[in-house]
Amino acid sequence: MGILDGRVVIITGGANGIGRASGAVCAREGARVVLADIDQEGGELAVKTIADRGGEVIFVPTDVRDPDSVSRLVDQAVATFGRLDGAFNNAGIEGEAVATESCTPEAWRRVLEVNLTGTFFCLQAELRAMDGDGGSIVNCASVAGLVGFEDAAAYVASKHAVIGLTRSAALEMAARGIRVNAVCPGVVDTDMITRSTGGDPDATAALIAMEPIGRMGRPEEIGEAAAWLMSDRSSFITGEAIAVDGGLVAR
Repeated sequence: MGILDGRVVIITGGANGIGRASGAVCAREGARVVLADIDQEGGELAVKTIADRGGEVIFVPTDVRDPDSVSRLVDQAVATFGRLDGAFNNAGIEGEAVATESCTPEAWRRVLEVNLTGTFFCLQAELRAMDGDGGSIVNCASVAGLVGFEDAAAYVASKHAVIGLTRSAALEMAARGIRVNAVCPGVVDTDMITRSTGGDPDATAALIAMEPIGRMGRPEEIGEAAAWLMSDRSSFITGEAIAVDGGLVAR
C-alpha cells in the first residue's frame, strides 16, 4: 500500500526535473497521475516512463500562464479519473542572473508570470475542483522564498510571493478540508542548475558548497516531500513552507 493509494494528483512542470521525478514517486505510492507541462515531447516521455512501470498516468499539454489552459487541465483530470485529490504546482523558471538594477521589465514579468501567476491560476482551478471533497495542494517555492540571493530579484520575489499565497489559501480553506503547503527545494540536480552554472564545474562546486549536507539534492527527494504532504500522513499540516534543502537555510 502506498501513501497515495487511489488518489488523483496533478503535477505541473511534469516533463522534466523535479516534476518528472515527482510523478514517478506519486505513481509508485499508488496515485493516478496527471502530468502537465508546456513541453509536450518531454511530457510524453515522462508518461511512458511511468506507464512502463505500471503506473496510471496521462499527460495534458498546459501553459500555466493561461487560466483557460489550466482550467482545461483540471477538467481533463476530473473527466479521466473522476476527481482531484492532490496537486503539486511545480512549474517554474529561474530567469536571468542579473543585478536588480539591470533586470528588464520583460525579464521581471516573465518570471513572475510563470512562477507566481501560474501557481495562482493552478491553485484557483484546483481549489474549485476539490471544494466539498477536500484535498491537499503543494506549491513549489524555493529556499529563495525564505532567504535572499544576489542577482535573482525576480526569482526571489516570485518565490517569496508563492509562500505568501500558500499561507493565505491555507487559512481560507482549512475549515473546508483542503490543505495548502509549500516545499522549498535547495540546490537540486536538475537542468535548471545546469543552465544557471553553464556547466562550469567551479560554479557547480560553489553551489554544492552552500549545502551543509555536502551534495546537491536529488529531484525525487523533493517528490517524496510533496507526496507526503499530499498524503494523510501530513494531515495536521497546512500553511507551511517546508525547506528540503540539505541544511542550506539553517546555515
